[in-house]
Amino acid sequence: MSAAADTVTTASSTPAGGVPATGAVRTLRAVRHLFAHEVRLLASIARWVARRPHGIGRGRAFSHGRGQGAMMFGFGFVSVLESVCMAVLLRNHPAVHRVVFALDVYTLLLIVGMHAASVTRPHVLDDTGDEAFLRVRRAAHVDVRVPLAAISSVRRELVTTHEKRDGRLDLAIGAQTTITLELSSPVRHFTFLGRPKDVTMIRFHADEPEALVRDIRAALEPTQRPA
Repeated sequence: MSAAADTVTTASSTPAGGVPATGAVRTLRAVRHLFAHEVRLLASIARWVARRPHGIGRGRAFSHGRGQGAMMFGFGFVSVLESVCMAVLLRNHPAVHRVVFALDVYTLLLIVGMHAASVTRPHVLDDTGDEAFLRVRRAAHVDVRVPLAAISSVRRELVTTHEKRDGRLDLAIGAQTTITLELSSPVRHFTFLGRPKDVTMIRFHADEPEALVRDIRAALEPTQRPA
């Protein structure tokens, strides 16, 4: 699966013929997006074990998953505890218990996959060549490629409250963002279910925000220097 295919599978709910998609078609697309997302989560576990990060190329990687490690461990612990409790409650119903146990195991795999995706899909800054870009990501469901030429400013900014607003994309980790990007031209982002959304501000988290902000500013200097 290509990098673009990670987040962009459908750019519009209107088919090529111009006829609006029916509810069944939209439902099918939503199911397809959910299935692709879960496949990426499970594949991230293999990448995590093999220590093979995704999509680095010639760029520099900046992690963002440490801030949610404790929270994901808590989710995993609750999932295991629930599985044990259901085993006790359903001990006299082996058929039902097998089904519930399979669902619990799959849920635990998805939780591990979410953390693995955050670890193996870091932010990437590539300032080499003519198409320099910053790749902002969160787990396996957000992957936004921002051309450096479209960045008007970048700053280290801790934000813990995020209200929904048109034109802004908030990618909080542990309920906080640490970097704010302001764009001179909109960048298209695709939501979890594939709906297009143009954004002119991106707020996201990085484990080492000072280093990332410094490197972005250093990469922007040649493009912002007056001729």
